[in-house]
Amino acid sequence: MSGGPEPISAEGLRAVREELAQLRVERGKVAATLRGVEPTGDRADAADELQRASEVTRLDRRITELETRLREAEVAGEPSTRVVGVGSTVTVRFGDGTEETVEISELAEERDLTLVTFDSPLGKALLGRHAGETVHYETPAGADSAVVLSVGDAA
Repeated sequence: MSGGPEPISAEGLRAVREELAQLRVERGKVAATLRGVEPTGDRADAADELQRASEVTRLDRRITELETRLREAEVAGEPSTRVVGVGSTVTVRFGDGTEETVEISELAEERDLTLVTFDSPLGKALLGRHAGETVHYETPAGADSAVVLSVGDAA
């Protein structure tokens, strides 16, 4: 990644917003179970209260990360259709002749598009490339290559 605000694809944006909404609901449920400053019962009750408070803290951190990511994506604008970057949708033809459309993502998730993380061997090879370029990268099975057919939304 460039270190600055990175674009995000429409699908990535949808996924971040969906996760954020789910986390806010979950946080609300967990926070509602906290007793606050009231004295707690026995040690088991105190431990349970502490665990729920830790869960709220964890959820708050993740919510903050996602809110920050959304703000950065807004500043960065749409993913480029000229050069491959984080958030780009890229159609490639692999060395075996198969073609696939992938999205360069920050995180791997199971979604409709095949996601390639920016720090994976293929992701690293694709970053900064243009349509028509051939990339070479290592796989667990050995060296491989792919030709960038297009950058931007799949038709």
